[in-house]
Amino acid sequence: METLFERVAGLDVHKDTVVACVRVQEGRQVSEELAEWGTTTNELLGLRDWLESHRVEVVGMESTGVYWKPVFYALEDIAECWLLNARHLRNVPGRKTDMADAAWIAKLVQHGLVRPSFVPPKPIRELRNLTRYRKAQIQERTREAQRLDKVLQDAGIKLSSVASDTLGVSGRAMLGALVAGSRDPDAMAELAKGALRKKIPMLREALNGRFNTTHALVVSEILAKLDYLDEAISRLSDAIDELCRPFEHEIELLDTIPGIDRRCAQAMIAEFGVDMSRFGSAQRLASWSGLCPGQHESAGRTKTGKTRKGSKWLQMHLNEAAKSIVRSKGTYLSAQYSRIKARRGHAKATVAIEHSIVVAAFHILDRQEPYHDLGADYFSRRHDPEHHARRLARQIQTLGYEVTIRPAA
Repeated sequence: METLFERVAGLDVHKDTVVACVRVQEGRQVSEELAEWGTTTNELLGLRDWLESHRVEVVGMESTGVYWKPVFYALEDIAECWLLNARHLRNVPGRKTDMADAAWIAKLVQHGLVRPSFVPPKPIRELRNLTRYRKAQIQERTREAQRLDKVLQDAGIKLSSVASDTLGVSGRAMLGALVAGSRDPDAMAELAKGALRKKIPMLREALNGRFNTTHALVVSEILAKLDYLDEAISRLSDAIDELCRPFEHEIELLDTIPGIDRRCAQAMIAEFGVDMSRFGSAQRLASWSGLCPGQHESAGRTKTGKTRKGSKWLQMHLNEAAKSIVRSKGTYLSAQYSRIKARRGHAKATVAIEHSIVVAAFHILDRQEPYHDLGADYFSRRHDPEHHARRLARQIQTLGYEVTIRPAA
């Protein structure tokens, strides 16, 4: 096999240990040296010095949970680090040890039989940590709001059936009154403000339940946690805005895509960065995102082509953007969704919209140009209009009507 690198290292990374194998090939002579290190900072600095003493060019390591991160960060300044997909590193059966794994990784890297995974630069990694944690807190807030409604339903309080926002100004005032000990539905209904005052008779009915001290304790704890989560999300958003200052232009460009807001644009940049040369093409970015159908052909027969596993954080944001596009009208993406849904259903149409968003994001960041919408009538304009008109006329004639086609003045 062809040797791409003369001096490489393979690392088998665990929580508390790192087994390293340095493989050096000079001519036809191949030598290997194995060593085991800890994962504390001092041990990783020793591993770094050891690899530097062997003049290692490329370091390959398996992507095991989050344990690879401190090892990667400690070594990325002295050598080219490759993060390798664990599914690509199947070892020889019957020879499974940590030492053998490290030697196997080094051999695969030296001959170019594996490809490195995408690891963004440090500023993007910091932004990614914050956007992912903010998303987790937003999800936790949604869960708490759902728990609140379950407690109210258990108490016979039907506030969510009348008020569209249970946690709005009026809803919080009524919930506060319930927690404080008020059980008079007429008095609590009078706390409604704005348009909700039109529903005061319905509120009296909805607030008449079996709310006891146990319900009051649980609701008070949920409301306190919701207040904390709101403050935490606000602090995280401020920190994210600060980190996004160098990427403000790219965020504004991504914001021109239908369905993409500022928060989603920040998350997209945090997941795949702004340097599109790392991916090379829109198709590769879509494949990395897990939005392309897989290829599985054997003996001339094509089998199931499920999408690969991509970044779940990116897919969550793209799914929200796709669902907002579904509810919109007059855009190319909404027309694309309608066409695909009619043939293949909602789920596949949604994934197709996510794929189109990623492809558009690649070209926007690569060309530094805003999004250009092709229009809702793109699919009818791309064909010959006379041919399309004749086809529609034939369909109407089959229903028993006479059709006369004349060009508009």
